Amino acid sequence: MNRWRPPAWPNWRRPGEPAALDWRPAVLIARWIVLLLALGAVLCFAMFIGTGQVRYRSLGILIVKWAVIAGLAFFAVLILERMVMIL
Repeated sequence: MNRWRPPAWPNWRRPGEPAALDWRPAVLIARWIVLLLALGAVLCFAMFIGTGQVRYRSLGILIVKWAVIAGLAFFAVLILERMVMIL
């Protein structure tokens, strides 16, 4: 009685089957943007600690602000995609 059964969900996979990665170009671009913004903020804060110049702290805070905005926009797009599939 060991029959293969059809998938219950679209993302269901058989045991031993590798997980599918999401390599859509828009997702990759969004991930790289958030990664580079985070790296830039860390570098700015490191420069502020090293030099003590306030402009690096201000630039780091500005970059963190834009990273948060980019992250919120990314998740808003993901939520809207899910809502479109539901409707």
